[in-house]
Amino acid sequence: MKPLTSILTITGSDSFGATGIQADFKTISELGAYPLSAITSIVTNEGAATIIQDLPQETILRQVRNVILNAKPDAIKIGLVRNAESIKALRDEIIACRKIICDPGIIASNGTILAPESAVESIKRHLIPESTLLILKCNEAELMLHRPIKTEDDMISAAQTFVKIGAQSVMLRGVNTGTNETEDRITTLLYHKGKSRFFSSHNTEGWKKHGVSAAISSAIATRIAMGDDIPTAIRNAHDYIHSQVVYAVSSKSQESYRAADIYNQFMSIIAERYAEHHDVAFYADQLAITTRYLSQVCNGSVGRSPKQIIDSYILRESIEFLENSRLPIQAIADKLGFSSQAMFCKFFRHHEGCSPSQFRSK
Repeated sequence: MKPLTSILTITGSDSFGATGIQADFKTISELGAYPLSAITSIVTNEGAATIIQDLPQETILRQVRNVILNAKPDAIKIGLVRNAESIKALRDEIIACRKIICDPGIIASNGTILAPESAVESIKRHLIPESTLLILKCNEAELMLHRPIKTEDDMISAAQTFVKIGAQSVMLRGVNTGTNETEDRITTLLYHKGKSRFFSSHNTEGWKKHGVSAAISSAIATRIAMGDDIPTAIRNAHDYIHSQVVYAVSSKSQESYRAADIYNQFMSIIAERYAEHHDVAFYADQLAITTRYLSQVCNGSVGRSPKQIIDSYILRESIEFLENSRLPIQAIADKLGFSSQAMFCKFFRHHEGCSPSQFRSK
C-alpha cells in the first residue's frame, strides 16, 4: 500500500490550536496527508500579552534531523523560528529537501512582531534562498525590505526582490486595494516563473482571521507535496481554506453547535459542487435537512440566505476568472455551470451592475 504523503512542519506550539503546530496538523490531516513536526517555541496568550518561550537550538535540530532521517517528508513547511543561529543551523538540516515552503509568521494577525530583527535578517539570508515558495503578508515583507508596500506595483517589486535573494516563487498577501467601503478587498500576488498573477477577495474580515495565514500555507505545502504545481496548489488550498476557515463559523455553546456544524458543511459542499448546482434544494438534500431549516441556519449564522451565499460564491469565482484568465465569456459560463452565456451575463449584471465584458474592460 502506498504510504501517505507526509509534510514536516517546523514552527511554534499554540495552546489554543488556532495556529502553530496544532493548526498545521489539522489542515494537513484534513487534506489527506500525514503531519510530522518539529516544535520551535511554546506560545501562550495571557490577556493581551503574547508570551513566547523558545526551545534550545539543539532541541529544534534534533527533532528535524530525526524526522528527516526516519520519515523522509515529501515537503517541509517552515513557520515561526525566532533565533538567528537556530535559523542558520536549520538551513543546513533541510537543504536536501526539494519542496520547502517558508511562511515565517513574523507578524501576528493583531500586528504584534513575533521575531527579533536578527531573526528576520537570518531568515532573509539563510531560508529564503532555499525556498520553493515564500509566503509573506505584505506587512512582513515591508519589515524585511524596509520599504512600504501599498499598491500592486509595490507587491510585484517586492516579489522580484525576494526572487533575487533566492526564492523560486513568492506569494504576498494582504494589500487592501479598495477605493471605498463598497469596493474593499484583499489582494494576493503570486509571482511564479517571472510572471505575476493577482487574486482578490471581498471578504476582508475573513482573510484577516487569526490562524488563516498558517492554514493557507499548510494547505499549500500539502498540495505541493501531493504533486500539484505551485499555481494549482494555491488554487486547491484556497478552495479548502475559503470554506473551512474564511467563511467558517464557530460554536460557543452546545445549543449553537449543530447550526455551526451544518453551516460549515454547507460551505464545504458549495466549494466542491458550485459549478454543478446553483439551487438551494440540492445542498439541503446533501445535508439531509429541509430548505427551510437551511435558511434558518444560514440566517442565524451569517445573516444571509442560502441562495445569497451560493450566489456570492459563484460571483467570487466568476470575478476571479474575469480578472485572472483570458478565457472567453462562454468558457467561463460553462465552467461555472450556467446553461448559456446569456444566463451568466444576466446573473453577473444583476450582482455587479454591468456585463462580464464591461467588468473585464475596466
